[in-house]
Amino acid sequence: MTAEPGTDPTEAPGGRLAVVVAPMRSRDLRSVLRIEGEVFDEPWSRHLFEGELAQRTSRAYRAAWVGDELVGYAGQMSIDDEAHVNNIAVAPGWVGRRIGTVLLYDLVRNSLARGSAHLTLEVAVGNEPAIALYRRFGLAPVGVRPNYYHDGDALIMWVRDIDSAAYGDRLASIGSALAETVDLERRD
Repeated sequence: MTAEPGTDPTEAPGGRLAVVVAPMRSRDLRSVLRIEGEVFDEPWSRHLFEGELAQRTSRAYRAAWVGDELVGYAGQMSIDDEAHVNNIAVAPGWVGRRIGTVLLYDLVRNSLARGSAHLTLEVAVGNEPAIALYRRFGLAPVGVRPNYYHDGDALIMWVRDIDSAAYGDRLASIGSALAETVDLERRD
């Protein structure tokens, strides 16, 4: 079935991309595992994702949808007042469409709702697009984990005081810029 002209379900008014971010569910894992296998050299297993999804009080896993297609996902772990981003992945056909920004924006908002004051993650030292994204969110390198990945080191990045007014301004600016090209609907 084809959509009527001008009724593309992936397009919001003004030509913006319509993205829904919602909790990841077990039924989403087929799509998640497909993306995981396409994006990572050492993909997580179904069993690992199921274990993470079962830890609802300390984990938050989110899926990004465009129409009926899961186009990316992200997860985080909360410990005291810190949130640790476990993973972010965007389906290869959707890279460059701001899905990574949508997912990280959603994770930061979720971290704040869970009472986090600080955010951290590891990223492959050569993954310049991801590092640039994380820097926009205020994350800065603080160290290196040697041989963290099977093929290299990880850069440890942190942003402190995400619960501050100054960081709130940064997040609002990111949200405003995102709204120019993406119509984001967050579901909890």
